[in-house]
Amino acid sequence: MNHAQLTALGRALRLLGEHGETLTAETPDAKLHEVKADLKRALDLLDETVTTAAPTTRCPEHPGGPVDKDAPDLCLLCETRRRSARRSEVNDTYARPRAPESAERTQSRYGLSADRPQPQQRWLPEVWNGQSWQLCGTPRRDRQEAERYLTAERRTPRSGMAYRLVHEFTDYEVLRVWGTPVKVDIEPMGNM
Repeated sequence: MNHAQLTALGRALRLLGEHGETLTAETPDAKLHEVKADLKRALDLLDETVTTAAPTTRCPEHPGGPVDKDAPDLCLLCETRRRSARRSEVNDTYARPRAPESAERTQSRYGLSADRPQPQQRWLPEVWNGQSWQLCGTPRRDRQEAERYLTAERRTPRSGMAYRLVHEFTDYEVLRVWGTPVKVDIEPMGNM
């Protein structure tokens, strides 16, 4: 709902509130027709502002989800989850808490190398930046495509001093090197 719609709808509802306060048993029909027209105008404004379908359930997680009449929130998805939890609790099949990790194993954001699956075969294009080899393009699944990419990189006006293609499978293997990597001192005048 944008600001203009919000303002117009608020104004229409306040007008209806004023009509409600002035209604009595002796209100003439002309006034009732005016209230009816204002009500229609407010309903039209409300229809314009509502853009989504009415929720089918009372569940905040799945408002448009499938309906289960027996569920307290009418949500079939949440009720199925609750039923399976109750069933596993009754049958004593719910999961036991895990034992704490040993103190010598530190947690890593990326996991241990033994926990990770073996890498898939791919070719890594790398460029020598003066200090070390760094990845210069997207790892490729096709060797010829990676070599064509490096050939195109070497032809650019600001090409690196050396490129290499690394084959990654279960280990890394340098397949080919273009140019000569020379260690460049990053301090001007040789760090004097």
